Amino acid sequence: MKLVLIFGPQAVGKMTVGQELAKITELKLFHNHMTIDLVSHFFDYSTPEGKRLVNLFRQEIFEEVSKSNLYGLIFTFVWMFDLQFDWEYVDKLSHLFESRGGTVYLVELEAEYEERIGRNKSSNRLEHKPSKRDLQWSENDLISTLKKHRLNSFDGEIKKDNYLKINNTSLSAAETAKIIKEKFRM
Repeated sequence: MKLVLIFGPQAVGKMTVGQELAKITELKLFHNHMTIDLVSHFFDYSTPEGKRLVNLFRQEIFEEVSKSNLYGLIFTFVWMFDLQFDWEYVDKLSHLFESRGGTVYLVELEAEYEERIGRNKSSNRLEHKPSKRDLQWSENDLISTLKKHRLNSFDGEIKKDNYLKINNTSLSAAETAKIIKEKFRM
């Protein structure tokens, strides 16, 4: 079992890279908006109810996948490095898979701000993430989150063996996925 955690700031290309990686491996993609957008029909993600339901759905999926015969899972999310909770979340999720014999791969994406602003409006993003279709709200959320939180790691901060940081400003999603596949021999 492989768990590939793809993380980075909003609109860096996590889902799109995950889609491309799923095409060239046997990994299944579980991008973070699959649960956020499901729950948003009932509760906004910013509410306690919304966060609780999103976390419950994710945890149940992780539990089942971690003990299944699937080749592996790609999960995408925004890691806020200034929040201890996010560090603990990654540790807890990693432990779940590793305790069942799985291997966890950490893939951090970073891209220039202007590139991310452009990607925030991409047709693929808007097709798969309904909550991002309000472009003014989405761009404001991207900007405000960047001002409030540190969304990329410092050099040397992540000390895991299976870690890769890619600046994909000038790379296509397919090129980025190929780098991941080759680095981790998937």
